Amino acid sequence: MIRLKTARVAVSILALMVVFALAVALGSVNIPIRDILYILGYRIFGMGETPPFAQMSIVWNLRLPRALLAFIVGAALSVSGAVMQSVLRNPLASSFTLGVSSGASLGAALVLFAGLPLFLNLSLPFAGFVFGMGTMVLAIVLATRMDGGMQNNTIILVGMVLSLFINAVTTLLMSLQRESLQRLVLWQMGSFSSRGWYPVAILAIVMLVGIMLVLYFHREMDIMTFGEEQALVMGVSLKHVKWILLLISAALTGSAIAFVGIIGFVDLVAPHVVRRIFGAKHNLLIPLSAVFGGAFMMLCDLAARSIVTTGELPVGVVSALVGAPFFAYVYFSKGRIKVA
Repeated sequence: MIRLKTARVAVSILALMVVFALAVALGSVNIPIRDILYILGYRIFGMGETPPFAQMSIVWNLRLPRALLAFIVGAALSVSGAVMQSVLRNPLASSFTLGVSSGASLGAALVLFAGLPLFLNLSLPFAGFVFGMGTMVLAIVLATRMDGGMQNNTIILVGMVLSLFINAVTTLLMSLQRESLQRLVLWQMGSFSSRGWYPVAILAIVMLVGIMLVLYFHREMDIMTFGEEQALVMGVSLKHVKWILLLISAALTGSAIAFVGIIGFVDLVAPHVVRRIFGAKHNLLIPLSAVFGGAFMMLCDLAARSIVTTGELPVGVVSALVGAPFFAYVYFSKGRIKVA
């Protein structure tokens, strides 16, 4: 059994490397893998002669940061979804369910509609992150006030109601300020286009720290999957652990969507696929959700910029078109999916 899991992990990592290579190599101009390796060797280690400027610019300035950003965002969203599903014991739970995406959209709308200066292109990400995290915190605080035990159903219900309310406020703003409506709608659809290296560096740090913090609580999450009463009997401080894990999950989601817009379904699909293949132990579930989610996101981005020859589709649209039926198949093919 251990050898089988090790082989599956190795195959998963190999598949991720293949998807990453395709994401960098394919596009309006296809670049051979050997040329990509040569460019990386020159840029990173100073090896060989100077590559052709056009190829080097495409690989180093456009496709490589875009592929890395897609992987990081997919990994962050997938880990966030895995945590949410385990903590709330609900296969449909995610940070989006608890209002992170709604809050981020409201923050972006306020920046665009108020005409605030987009200082260093950070105003939108900052507002999206702050409002997304704030919505999650507000949902948890309200759930705690309503139910001192922080029951899962209470948290989900409060999050959904708060999300609907914030969506209504955002829709009201959109109806009053039509000048910036198109830009907000495009932001909400998600895109990795022309982001550069800056968000890659920031999100890589956030993702790595978030995954390490989540892994620190992997035993508590394993215990919590057996039920809250069992977790309390075994000494897990449920309220404390729930607060920490929900905030980490919100930080991962909020950081990701703040830079690239709202991208759904990857946080639902990837953790379920990993559970089907590797089981529910969180020491494997968390890192492999990152691997599968990152690969899925890179494939969606590759499709988004390849399907239409005159431009590109919003990656959020592609992930929904692929993710919705795939999730339905995974969810219904062999009965209801369990998070435990």
